[in-house]
Amino acid sequence: MSPINLLKRIALFEALSVKDREELAKLLRRRTIQKGQILFHKGDEGTALFLIMSGRISIVLKVRPEDEITLSVLADGDFFGEMALLDGMPRSADAVAKEDTDLYILNRADFIRFLMHNEHAMQAILYTLSVRLRKTDDLLGETAFLNISSRLAKRLIELAESRGIREEGSSHVELELTQKELASLVGVSRESINKELKRWRDRDLVATSRNHLIITDLDTIRKRVR
Repeated sequence: MSPINLLKRIALFEALSVKDREELAKLLRRRTIQKGQILFHKGDEGTALFLIMSGRISIVLKVRPEDEITLSVLADGDFFGEMALLDGMPRSADAVAKEDTDLYILNRADFIRFLMHNEHAMQAILYTLSVRLRKTDDLLGETAFLNISSRLAKRLIELAESRGIREEGSSHVELELTQKELASLVGVSRESINKELKRWRDRDLVATSRNHLIITDLDTIRKRVR
């Protein structure tokens, strides 16, 4: 995927004109990292925005040496690192490649210079950051007030809409993620997710296999969060 086509898929740059996207694309630098490689650690200096051309990156927060929370799993067309890109503060979590991943990197100094001359780009970034902040607030509210079943339903709906694979003529939605990743996204233990998924399998709501989950009845799952 070319840098310009990648930029077109990212909501952060929706307000840019074709010319502005072309200028921004010239600032990107390409990098490839291998599966399991850590792109950056929590506390590292933040100096760049990352755009995923292909592959998957997990944003992970370690709460104890043996425990971690997956804040998000990002794939083709996603971006991350924008907070440090704007404020230069240290990274707030680890970024780990879940598979071989091709990235484009935009350095902070280049990006700031670009933004200073583009009001539309600045507005788009403020909007995107606001949306992400609201999602964080929603997650905290879910943890406090929703049970595991409702939280799982909400997270699966979001994943189905953002990265689900649906075969033509089928109502099933396939997701590529492990049960450990799903547990981290919901904010519960793997054992709790396993128990809940077993109940959902018994009701024919989902099917599971190694590193994959298939939503077989999305309509019923939607009713669990109404």
